[in-house]
Amino acid sequence: MSDIKTIDSLEAAGKKVLVRVDFNVPVKDGVVTDDTRIRAALPTIEKLVGDGARVILMSHLGRPAGTGYEEAFSLRPAALRLSELLGKPVVFASDTVGEDAQAKTAALRDGDVLLLENLRFDKREKKNDPAFCEQLAALADVYVNDAFGTAHRAHASTAGVAALLPAYAGYLMTREVSTLSGMLDEPERPFVAILGGSKVSDKIKVIDALIDKCDTLIIGGGMCFTFLMAQGLSVGTSLKEEDWVERAGEMLAKAKERGVELLLPVDVVVADHFAEDADHVTVMVDSIPNDMMGLDIGADTAAMYAEAISKAKTVFWNGPMGVFEMDAFAAGTKAVAEAVAANKEGDTIIGGGDSVAAVNKFDLADQMTFISTGGGASMELVQGEKLPGVEALKVPTA
Repeated sequence: MSDIKTIDSLEAAGKKVLVRVDFNVPVKDGVVTDDTRIRAALPTIEKLVGDGARVILMSHLGRPAGTGYEEAFSLRPAALRLSELLGKPVVFASDTVGEDAQAKTAALRDGDVLLLENLRFDKREKKNDPAFCEQLAALADVYVNDAFGTAHRAHASTAGVAALLPAYAGYLMTREVSTLSGMLDEPERPFVAILGGSKVSDKIKVIDALIDKCDTLIIGGGMCFTFLMAQGLSVGTSLKEEDWVERAGEMLAKAKERGVELLLPVDVVVADHFAEDADHVTVMVDSIPNDMMGLDIGADTAAMYAEAISKAKTVFWNGPMGVFEMDAFAAGTKAVAEAVAANKEGDTIIGGGDSVAAVNKFDLADQMTFISTGGGASMELVQGEKLPGVEALKVPTA
């Protein structure tokens, strides 16, 4: 992060500061139902308010058509929740760069906070349209990006506008990048990585990158069945990607060659169909019935994974071990979450997405060292990709 300026070096008093936040939060009946992402931005917002900045916040929410206002995707509920959390009024603009945004920006006083309407109501946001970038930049004196969750997108608000104003990283962005980069560059060892989720094809670059970095790689979730097939096992009607079996075999060989311990399930919970009330039983992985599907890791596997996690000095976890949304198939994910939480000696990093939902479901979030707010962004960083939202903040070197 040495080549990126942070808000600690920003003299913000009296300046209009345009801040990209990630307020892509769930809303039901006009009320924010999970304010985790809003809370994550508070340190940056409170720092700027305290310094006497005129704070202009911008975000997207959901996937509107990009042809104008849609009530279901309005950020007004986020403005109301932010006001409650800050304990002060938050002005809301009914557009992004139009007359209302311009008038309300001009009326701001030192320490005021304004939230613009959903960026994606304008299709030019996702296209990184130069004219839209200029309209956003015209609202402010300085730009801050605190939205790590969208840092892998080269949009107007994450990349384009950063080239038009003095650009800084907020506290959340700084912590996300430094934590994840530090884990990859200089992990305390043993370094145990846990990957779950449904598809090998979605995680192949991450698997490849982590085999180069970690000491033990734990595989769970639906993608484990493609790896089991690569070992010559039959997996019944379990989720599998036959086109990726050969590639999974190559990953097993690479891990062995690198001296990386790659752990796969020894037993799984199988069901006769995909439903909460399905008949289910635990079987060894070499005995999966032809007419049943694996929906969770078994107890023996959970114990084996927990033992490996307990010895780690660095743990990175992305992806559930099974269909944890259904209580009948949540035990494996819960066991892994509890094992990660119980490791008090190491750094435990939750890599966004469903893993965050899992630790929240089992009420273990406060026992983790770090929880990333960006699923896609954290995965791209782990697999060695450059993130447009981070690159745009870098100070050009002579």
